[in-house]
Amino acid sequence: MKNPYPYTEDNKRYQTWNYYTKTTYGRRLYKVPLEAGFTCPNRDGTRAYGGCVFCAGGSNSFPDISSADIYQQYQQRKQIFLRKWPEGLPMAYFQSYSNTYAPLNRLKELYQPFIDDEDVFGLVISTRSDCLDNEVISYLKEIAEKKEVWLELGLQSIHDSTLKEMNRGHDYTSFLDCIERLKGSGLKTSVHLINGWPTETEEMMLETAREIGKLDVTAVKIHMLHVLKGTALGERYQREPFPLLTKQQYVEITARQLLYLRPDTVIERITGDGLADQLLAPDWTVKKISVINDIDKIMARNDWYQGMLYEKDQH
Repeated sequence: MKNPYPYTEDNKRYQTWNYYTKTTYGRRLYKVPLEAGFTCPNRDGTRAYGGCVFCAGGSNSFPDISSADIYQQYQQRKQIFLRKWPEGLPMAYFQSYSNTYAPLNRLKELYQPFIDDEDVFGLVISTRSDCLDNEVISYLKEIAEKKEVWLELGLQSIHDSTLKEMNRGHDYTSFLDCIERLKGSGLKTSVHLINGWPTETEEMMLETAREIGKLDVTAVKIHMLHVLKGTALGERYQREPFPLLTKQQYVEITARQLLYLRPDTVIERITGDGLADQLLAPDWTVKKISVINDIDKIMARNDWYQGMLYEKDQH
């Protein structure tokens, strides 16, 4: 069966980060994760306390390499990636918590060393829709005239009931407003989505994909809900376990979501990395390659491809 999907070199039926970076820049882009000391407005009491109930304390990928000097931290962590991709293009990845949640002067202090370093291809800034006012967006637009700038926007779901249960501290309207204000900015956007929230149905998850497919975003990251030790959600699960998606359910829902996304959207992630030492459930998420392979198989078996239903909706 011939694969009808155009954005692929390895018979994938969705556009991978690897394909996008190689065809766009000629080389792989890799992100060097940084921990810059930020917090979040739903953590410090501005909008709520405690942060997202699923969050185990940001996304610090290398807690053992956390120099207080952010540029030194970058140089130390970059060595790990250079061994894997010596010809790749490095991006400074402000990963943990909300990395635009500070006064503009503080943001300039943190970002400037990477703007000045000619070897840094660009910046990737993980944040939230309610931490991007027009002043910050204007400053990021200036950076984007010199270097590649990606904004990773945590959303997780378009459903306000879900966002409230997650203790996100913002609603979907806030996200839509942010996307509107980013139009024409030259900034690339990657939206984070979570599948498997206990009160969401399959139709709700598919609706999230359909609505994101209508927006002007560059990329999407999708992963299964991880119930982690040391989180409010984890404590709740240990007291009274709640149903979670099976691997097969996740595979089918995620594959179906891809059908509604714009065909040229980059799928940066299609499942999360299982944090074995922190993970309470579901245990199948630690087998990342197996999940990816099963998504590939179901799409090939059904002759599905990214954007298949998006294209039909547009005509």
